[in-house]
Amino acid sequence: MASRSPKGNRGKKGERGLDPMRGFSIDEVQTTNDIIIPADPLDRVVGQEEAVIIAKISAKQRRHLLLVGPPGIGKSMIAQALAVHLPRTSHQIYVVSNPEYPEKPFVQSRTRTEVEEEEARMNRAKERFISPVDAPVNVAEKLGYRCRTCGTYSPLDQITCPNCGKAKVEGVGGQRLTTASLDLSNMIQGLEDMIKVTLNQAGGGKRKVQTTRMVNGKEEVVVYEAAGPRIRFLDKDALEARRELEKASPKKVLIPLERDNFVMATGASETELLGDVRHDPYGGHIQLGTPPYERVVPGAIHDAHEGVLFIDELPHLGHLQRFILTAMQEKVFPVTGRNPQSSGASVRVERVPCDFVFVGACNIQDLPHIISPLRSRITGSGYEVLLPTTMPDSEQNRMKFCQFVAQEVMFDGRIPPVNSNGLMELLKEAKRRARKLDGKKGHISLRLRDMGGLVRAAGDIAVSRGSKMTTATHVRKAVKRAIPVEEKVKEEYGAYHKGLRKEMSVAQEAESSPYNYWNENADDIVGYE
Repeated sequence: MASRSPKGNRGKKGERGLDPMRGFSIDEVQTTNDIIIPADPLDRVVGQEEAVIIAKISAKQRRHLLLVGPPGIGKSMIAQALAVHLPRTSHQIYVVSNPEYPEKPFVQSRTRTEVEEEEARMNRAKERFISPVDAPVNVAEKLGYRCRTCGTYSPLDQITCPNCGKAKVEGVGGQRLTTASLDLSNMIQGLEDMIKVTLNQAGGGKRKVQTTRMVNGKEEVVVYEAAGPRIRFLDKDALEARRELEKASPKKVLIPLERDNFVMATGASETELLGDVRHDPYGGHIQLGTPPYERVVPGAIHDAHEGVLFIDELPHLGHLQRFILTAMQEKVFPVTGRNPQSSGASVRVERVPCDFVFVGACNIQDLPHIISPLRSRITGSGYEVLLPTTMPDSEQNRMKFCQFVAQEVMFDGRIPPVNSNGLMELLKEAKRRARKLDGKKGHISLRLRDMGGLVRAAGDIAVSRGSKMTTATHVRKAVKRAIPVEEKVKEEYGAYHKGLRKEMSVAQEAESSPYNYWNENADDIVGYE
């Protein structure tokens, strides 16, 4: 192997190493630590140049994508990398209470600027708390923190002054409440007054004092409110901001401004994909229940607003594909309760935004199971891409393969770097798999998920042997260990069907074995003979 250039290449940030964006020869690589990992996730996709170009166009032009190919060749990686190239999310979506028809809340969309302005108003309305000692004397006395007689400060829940025994608040009386100084009628009256004061002060914040103060030569209104051990202080700005907020209808954030713009949906249920309204056992009762607008839950199509909605194994959605089609067409989709037995079934929020870039993925054999209107929508405003499973064995592609191995080592974080001999052995195995699985001689396999598993297996062997590098010996050992179970069955029994028949025979010998179910019906044996 040729010696490495002493200078090497420089990465984008100036660090020394082999930069895939500038190119290098595989002979220059000593270990995968020499290779600089590209900062752009799309540049980390190996062997799918056409798909990467189209993904960049899709991000810029907001086009939909259908990625077709076998598992493990980078479909989900391309979708995630595409989302990085989309602009920053710019809208926050609210669901707002509808006083006239609570079961039909409104939807409200606010730009980033509007959200920031509203947050500024809320910050002005934020409560400031001060100690009772720092409040004006007359305020502290009216709120019940300071004794009118001796000036001692004490907690709000103490009706009488702990120092002089006199009532702190006017209305209880100015004498110590003892049986020696009060007859029965006075004691009863005093207790009634004490109860009134306690009720007024219970649950801090119920009592307040409004007064004025001078600020820059101008008089302004301020409010002091009892709040447990402290006093809540509201100045002019806080009072105005609070009044503005009180005028606005109650609402909650449905889709936050700062959010992940990549959403992977499984389509496990309509609720997960399309949203729902939670059940309330009190039916949204004003005093006991939860208002309908607070029970609205967005679906994945709404969470992906302004971002990417990625669905792997798209045909598995079945009839839910039609809802995806509608959302793509209209760019809005209602949220409604989906359980007819739930109190949320009567709630419906119309026109919830869901303007997303759709990226679907499937295997070649599943293409017929994608509904025609959905494919038409994708091709009408996007692209269908068939991902190759191999790439020619060229110097440039060998460099890309080395980049892939370096990325796997970095992302795993628990295995040692692969040295030059280990890289060559991995490359040899990738060429063997391309020949065996895809019938392509002189090609390198792009079934990189399986190759990544091989890299990790070799690294684990290196760790178990205390090696600081993953070598060709570790790779060869990992290749044997990574043989599929079907191949191991053939080695053990001579043929796969012989191993299956042997397992069936052993299982049938045990009367309690669950495998005995096929003995009850002769038709079950079909396919095992």
